[in-house]
Amino acid sequence: MSPTRASGPTTQPSTARKVPVRRAVVIGGGISGLASAALLARDGFAVTVLEQRNQLGGRAGSWERDGFRFDTGPSWYLMPEVFDHFFRLLGTSADEQLDLVKLDPGYRVYSEGYDEPIDLRASREDNLALFESIEPGAGKRMAKYLDSAAETYDMAVRRFLYGTFQDFRKLAAPDVLLRMGKLARLLIEPLSTFAESAVRDRRLWQVLGYPAVFLGTSPYAAPSMYHLMSHLDLADGVLYPKGGITEVINAVERVARAEGAQIIAGAKVERIVVEGDHVTGVVHRDRRGVQHVAPADVVVSAADLRHTEMQLLDREHRTHGESHWKKRDPGPSAVLVYLGVDGPVPGLLHHTLVFTADWKANFGAVFGDDRHVPDPASIYVCAPSETDPTVAPPGSSNVFILVPLPADVGIGKGGVDGAGDWEVERIADRAIDVVAERAGVPDLRDRIRVRRTVGPRDFADDFNAWSGSMLGPAHTLKQSAFFREGNASEKVDGLYYAGSSTIPGIGLPMCLISAEVLLKRIHGDTSTEPLPTPLERAADAPPRPTKRAPRRTTAAAG
Repeated sequence: MSPTRASGPTTQPSTARKVPVRRAVVIGGGISGLASAALLARDGFAVTVLEQRNQLGGRAGSWERDGFRFDTGPSWYLMPEVFDHFFRLLGTSADEQLDLVKLDPGYRVYSEGYDEPIDLRASREDNLALFESIEPGAGKRMAKYLDSAAETYDMAVRRFLYGTFQDFRKLAAPDVLLRMGKLARLLIEPLSTFAESAVRDRRLWQVLGYPAVFLGTSPYAAPSMYHLMSHLDLADGVLYPKGGITEVINAVERVARAEGAQIIAGAKVERIVVEGDHVTGVVHRDRRGVQHVAPADVVVSAADLRHTEMQLLDREHRTHGESHWKKRDPGPSAVLVYLGVDGPVPGLLHHTLVFTADWKANFGAVFGDDRHVPDPASIYVCAPSETDPTVAPPGSSNVFILVPLPADVGIGKGGVDGAGDWEVERIADRAIDVVAERAGVPDLRDRIRVRRTVGPRDFADDFNAWSGSMLGPAHTLKQSAFFREGNASEKVDGLYYAGSSTIPGIGLPMCLISAEVLLKRIHGDTSTEPLPTPLERAADAPPRPTKRAPRRTTAAAG
């Protein structure tokens, strides 16, 4: 049964409101879906969020067992001003919503072939001194590199990240034209080459190149425009929200509910309903298997964009067909390992990176033409119990390991206590051994009390992620800025997109920005800068709840 979009009052006209309520349905309860719901509700929409899982947060979920609590996905809190701006749009602030602490050192790097790690600090000055101590002359070159990174980041925020790319005249602003030559170079030259202008020491070069992984690509393929990432970690420093990234999700959920958004978990979306050329609703099924239709004037899919187009829309309503997606890059996948460990793991900081020497081979395996599981692999390790005692029992360590892999669901699924598919568990065992060696804990395996793995198939099954991608489409040149998928359907009026599949891109800050860019697109706002704060609340906005929204509870496994 399909809903019919009424052109006027039906059986019993309401005298309470003269203006019909604008209805919006948001598909997906990850950070972009929740943020979109909050902004749309403040803008006057009656908003319903449909989340297929029983837990909100999407990839940024939470898992508990035997006193250990793990963030299941993102663990870096970068671009703090983006989070604060989002909350200020809604009349609050990041400081009011979160307990933020600065990490110093920000993170540790182990490089194959070197016995001692490098600890990156919380300030620009300390990091310049560190680079100089390792490579004489690098400090001065790095000062120029970070100046350029800061300038490029500022330009990105003012002219690119918050824009809809619907009016290219906005990109012809005087400050953009003045830097056109440099911008052209930054778009064409890969990050790997650009980083060589600042450092020659392999360890330092790896520090400058690895942020490409946060963008779903390799330093050999990422445009050097993304050297702006070094401004975030080497100059601004790395923050941590006490309680973990799940507290960020809790906060965004709170403000969404406070604005009047209704959030329904366990609602599996089956179809987006289109009548003529306009969206009219969303068909979904609840936990009991009962089918429902949520009527809508606007639908925002914060789910995987390829899944939305290919599975939730009829063929004639898809902006792109399968041939389009075959030419795109889904970005990498990963094996994730969550470990609850008895005792300390002294060689780890809150964030630790372990790099192989042969990056060409490592990144070629993950991102190249002949993609396969890299061995050895560069890995990322998060040990939040070094900072936050709430994430592990007293005297224990919480350890999260990420092994970047090609997006290939054939690698398999993970499981609890070694019950995952053979290849996933083999990759996890290899990574645990690397951590044990680097952290100086030879008995690490013997001290593991809790173990869970996640593989590419889990990303596909749990989040409908294209090819099991862990992040979203890679930020290669042809999938960045105005080349990235747009945030509105070209075939269906009223159908919009948010999240990592669309502009501006992947990562928690980008997903928050995507919600704001979505609101701009709905209003035809072609400005490129962040909206003024606070966002004015629409006169016809839904009533706010009289009670404070409850905090989200996290899923636990026994």
